[in-house]
This record gives sequence, C-alpha cells and structure tokens, in this order.
Amino acid sequence: MAQWTSAVGPAQLARQLQAQQPRPAGPGARKPPAYRALADGIRLLVLEGRVPVAARLPAERELALALTVSRTTVAAAYEALRTEGFLESRRGAGSWTAVPAGNPLPARGLEPLPPEALGSMIDLGCAALPAPEPWLTRGVQGALEELPPYAHTHGDYPAGLPALRQMLADRYTARGIPTMPEQIMVTTGAMGAIDAICHLFAGRGERIAVESPSYANILQLMRSAGARLVPVAMAEGLGSWDLARWRQVLRDAAPRLAYVVADFHNPTGALADEDQRRQLVEAARSAGTVLVVDETMAELHLDEDLEMPRPVCAFDPAGATVLTVGSASKAFWAGMRIGWVRAAPDVIRSLVAARAYADLGTPVLEQLGVNWLMRTGGWEEAVSLRREQARENRDALVAAVRRELPDWEFSVPRGGLTLWVRTGGLSGSRLAEAGERVGVRVPSGPRFGVDGAFEGFVRLPFTVGGPVADEAAARLAAAARLVESGLGSGGAEPPRSFVA
Repeated sequence: MAQWTSAVGPAQLARQLQAQQPRPAGPGARKPPAYRALADGIRLLVLEGRVPVAARLPAERELALALTVSRTTVAAAYEALRTEGFLESRRGAGSWTAVPAGNPLPARGLEPLPPEALGSMIDLGCAALPAPEPWLTRGVQGALEELPPYAHTHGDYPAGLPALRQMLADRYTARGIPTMPEQIMVTTGAMGAIDAICHLFAGRGERIAVESPSYANILQLMRSAGARLVPVAMAEGLGSWDLARWRQVLRDAAPRLAYVVADFHNPTGALADEDQRRQLVEAARSAGTVLVVDETMAELHLDEDLEMPRPVCAFDPAGATVLTVGSASKAFWAGMRIGWVRAAPDVIRSLVAARAYADLGTPVLEQLGVNWLMRTGGWEEAVSLRREQARENRDALVAAVRRELPDWEFSVPRGGLTLWVRTGGLSGSRLAEAGERVGVRVPSGPRFGVDGAFEGFVRLPFTVGGPVADEAAARLAAAARLVESGLGSGGAEPPRSFVA
C-alpha cells in the first residue's frame, strides 16, 4: 500500500521551485551543484509546509522535463533527500515527502507557538496581541452575571445570541449601513465565518479570486476546501488595488467568490479608498461574483489624522453582492473566538441552515462577553488601548528594522498589525529557516502567495515593542547574515534566552 496521501504534479512543483531565489554566494563561496540546489529547494518547500508531508513527488523523468535538467540531477537530488530523511521511496509506489525523526511537522498556516516555547524564541509568526486588560476580565465577569437565563436553555443558537446579533446590526447602522439582526450570523471567529461561506458558495473545484498577496491562513483554508485560487496582483508597489486587473479577472475567470481585505490589508497594510471600493463592488456585481470582505483589521487605524473610508458594504447595503466578515480577534483578543457575517437575510438563513452539519453554534459565554463590552462602552476603551499598543509596537519595530537591516524596504502602514518587507534580494524561505535557528520565527512571503510568489518578502507583525523589537530585528539581521554566507542550512549558534 502506498504511503503517500496526496500528490504534487511536475508543473506545480517546477513553478514553486523556479520562484525560489537562489541562495547568495558568500565571499569566495562556490556555486552549489545543481542536484544540491534542487534538493535544498524541495527541502525548503517541505519545511515551510508548501509541499505537504506524505505528498507523492513526480517521477524523476517527469520532473527533469518540467525543470529542463537532466534526469541524473533529479535522481541525485532525490537520493540526497532520502539520506537526509526528507524523502521516502518504495519500488512501485514512487517517492513521497517526509520529515526526519525528531523534527516537528511543518505548519501550512501561521499557527502561534505554544506559550511554553516562547522563552527562547521571539514569535513574529502570529499577528495577535495579548488581551487588553482589565477589559477581558470585566467582559468575562459581565458575561457570567448575565449567563443564568441562558443556562436554562439548550444553549444552541446557530445564528448567534439575539442580543449580540441586534448589537452588531446596530453598530453597522451607526456606521451608515442600515442593518437588521436578520442580516447577522455570529460565528466562531472570522475563520469560521469564511469557512461557512466557502462551503455554501464555492464547492470543490470552484474558482475563488484572491488578492496577491493575501492572508496565508485564509488561502490555506480555501485550498483545503478544494477551491481553485485565482490570484489578482496588487497595483505596483503593493499599496493599492489594481481595479483594471480585478475587472479582467472577474470577467474572464468568472469566480464564484472573491476575497479581499480592504481595511489595512493583511499582509501589506494597504487601505483601499472609497473609489476603489465602489469599483470593486460594481465589478463583482457585473460578473455575478460574491465579494467576501474581511473587516477584521478595520478598527485598528493607528494614525490619529487618518479619515477612514466608508465600509465596502456601504456600496451594497442590502448585502446581495457583499458578504462582510468581522471579528473580535484582532481588535480585541484572539482568544475571544467571536466572529460574524453581515449579508442579505436569505444568505444568512442559508448559512445558518448549513451550520447544523458543522459546529451548531458559537459558545454562549464568549458571545455574552462581547455583547457586554459593546453595550457598556468597554469595547471602545479596549480597542483604544489596542490601537495605542499597536502604534507603539509599529514605531519601535520600524525603527529597529531600519537600523539593523537598512537594505530592507517597506511602506509604513497607517493601521492594522502587519509590515510587509522586501528583504533586499534574500530568499524569504531561507530567512525563515535561518530565523528559527537564531531565535526568531518569521513567516516567509510565499505563504501569502500562490505557487511560490513573493519569495523576496517576509511579514513582520506589530506584536513586540521596546527592547523585544530591538532584539527581534537583531536576530533577523543575524539570520540574514547566515543566508548571505551560505550557511542557512548549517549549524548556527543556538538562540539566547529571551523572555518576551
């Protein structure tokens, strides 16, 4: 019986490998043999999770043709990977990816490190901040006080607690978009909302248009659902949306869904203006595409002089074309797993009906906590605290990166939680690998693209500040030196102990 559980085609693997930037040669260093470079490239794809473990690789002849190299080169690369524990083979079953004994399985998303692993590692993988106290504690206490009446019910509210649905509807109405509670479904985080939308609208094999780059965890969720991702490049400089490209893709590819983050885009931090929002909604409506708008960063405007544009759903108030997703995770705390969808009432009814076969509903206590915070003004106080913290972290991280890595390029976003950095010609994948060994965890650019795009980027979140930001930048500089010297796969000094 074969030991592989999925397969990677030769064309797909060739695209991912060819998108990788070669490791720069250090002074006096020799160019590695072709087989070694190929083995190193496949190993990086496995370590980053972009080629899954237990995925069958193409036959030697097929990959040689796709890469226009000799079959001997591919055979030698496969043999090197087998020796290192990254490949297993069996006659008649082919070759499939593996990880050496003792190595953790690579993550395909951006899962946070467990708290016990943070002592010696600075985690820049997860764009989430600690809870804004004392508001988390007060919200939980308020929820406990309001829990007894709900405890006498079965506790299943597939559409969400009526009180929270009304609260969220009122908040949209206050933003200038009249909304009824029947247009709201409460979900288990924004990921739960988008997962439900994908299952309802985009079955296996359906096309979904996505920004390029886009949020890595959402891209992986859509891939896992069997969607065919259609990337739409951002405008030159990655600071805005290219509406001509969007109109062309929506017209020619006719995707069932399109996913955008118009408010402090993840990962670039870009903010779409009102004209771009209006044009995007019009293009989606003309193409018959459902536009999923992720507003999870919308409340994190960090510059006090910034005037926020109207929400995307303001240009489709009935919610027939635009499905808006919100969440407490970024603006408040990731541990408060409360998200929501705003859409037309018939869409909400369909989402609620489909939910009976998924998670049934969102935990009552957390819904009560968010409702209490929004009703009492605690939400605004907590979000204000969150903005202040993110602003200080942003400024500290920007200063530290500019000091330690002056060749790296980026635009300072006016909100959100992420800095999208061009790494001066270095491979983001190699930097991520070297960073793990010097004590800083950073996601590489290709996690946010499709088929190996953005190899020359990394994403840095505003989750650390002060001395920790200085130390993170110093460790990134150390990782860059390792990559530049060609030692990114060798033995580096272990990270110094540092408690963030």
